[in-house]
Amino acid sequence: MSEAVTRRRKEPGLRNLRSRWSAIPSGEDEGGRQGALKRISAMWSSFRKGKRDRVQEADPTDPPCPEVADTSSRQHRYVSGQYFFEYLVVVSLNKTKDGSGYEPQITYQFPKRDGMAKFQKEEEEKTLKAITLFCFPEGISWAPLTEYHSETFSFVLTEIDGSRRNGYCRRLLPGGKGARPPEAYCIISSLACFGLFSKIFDEVEKRRQKSMAMIYPFMQKLREAPFPAPGNTVEIKSFIPESGTEIIRLTRPLDSWLEHVNFAKLFSCLTDKEVLLVFAVAVLERRIVFIADELGTLSQVIHAVAALLYPFTWQHTLISIVPEILIDVVMAPTPYLLGVQKHLLDQVTDQSDLLVVDLSEDKKQTFIVSIGDESSILPPKLQAEILEELSKRQTASTVEELNRVVSEAFLQFFVKTVGHYEPYVKYGRAGQQGVFEKRSFYKAIESKTTRHFVKKFIQTQMFDLFIQEVEQNQSGPHQGIFHKKILEYQEKKKRDKTKKH
Repeated sequence: MSEAVTRRRKEPGLRNLRSRWSAIPSGEDEGGRQGALKRISAMWSSFRKGKRDRVQEADPTDPPCPEVADTSSRQHRYVSGQYFFEYLVVVSLNKTKDGSGYEPQITYQFPKRDGMAKFQKEEEEKTLKAITLFCFPEGISWAPLTEYHSETFSFVLTEIDGSRRNGYCRRLLPGGKGARPPEAYCIISSLACFGLFSKIFDEVEKRRQKSMAMIYPFMQKLREAPFPAPGNTVEIKSFIPESGTEIIRLTRPLDSWLEHVNFAKLFSCLTDKEVLLVFAVAVLERRIVFIADELGTLSQVIHAVAALLYPFTWQHTLISIVPEILIDVVMAPTPYLLGVQKHLLDQVTDQSDLLVVDLSEDKKQTFIVSIGDESSILPPKLQAEILEELSKRQTASTVEELNRVVSEAFLQFFVKTVGHYEPYVKYGRAGQQGVFEKRSFYKAIESKTTRHFVKKFIQTQMFDLFIQEVEQNQSGPHQGIFHKKILEYQEKKKRDKTKKH
């Protein structure tokens, strides 16, 4: 863990959540409740694993050798040591003992973990209890249904040690006749790749409609399959009665740092100017709450907003879907990105010093609560340049093209504002950590409005972590996509300057 992580300030507020946790339906012992709470508590630093891992995985221009299995027969097509998932669970809603509602319980798990030590088994049980809460964040207020539109969403579980796992969830109505409550399929994986797991859920759902027993052989083959490197495909053969053997092709996008993101949902909910305002608030690490009815909308939008910050990483609380029982999290005074279902809106709007963004189709206004200075955070000239670049997304014909256009617009913003950082990190003798000359750095900026913004931005934890990693790296500049864009921008400035003379 980097020094930047260990120095981060603690985020209060969990004390208030413990009293709320006691309202969980009966049927769970005290140890289970407290264990699951620890899992939720860990999410207060949801991206704590750090920017370093993200940059290494994210950059499609990096050489594949350190990350990909070095065998000529595989031709760097697979990521070594990576499995698609840890396990799949089915979470069903069962009647509470007093019959007053439903409580989520795990009714299927693959693979079963045998041979674990006692403490390992206890830790897994606590994690699984927390997972049920995120699969059904609405609480116990459910009623049997005859129709239910399936939905897919994701969440992040961050352990106490900072390791991060992604939860991918699809809720649907199980087979049968008459009214019945929905059930959820949840895959836990260390891999962030929403589109890939959505396709996996399509296959799981197809098999579930025929028989629960058909899920096992498919997931077994998936678990045995090597995880493809960016831009590559893995093929999985699966037999389905009456259909024969099918070949399922799972492909990772070449821009692997965007594979957990689909910006289309963000721009279907917000206008370009509204996205720009949300970005401005996020880049200064303020509190933002997103409101929507659909769980998929909340999770996709929040992950998209976090992705706009690349090459920086959100360092504070990120909960894409806040369970009803943990709604007190909105009272935390520290920065956060939270997704809250619309029926809980009244419990959010009594807060101040935050931005509440309504993503609903029938919204009366997008920004329900705001501070008032949001539109003036970013330099006006750079705002106009971002909007001009975003207008190019209208011609994007695929999700990958859209993601590239959007990410490029915001990446260029960081190139132009802080891309000159490298000469201001001064190294001493070999082995010594560098020192960032903050004052000289921002004074070198010619534009007064840009300098005003940068003075604020360099106080954020996301910039602090970024620059600490630069200070600790004497081997040379970062070779990632951010550094590549910086070099391109600097070359362009030189050419433009030469033309003028």
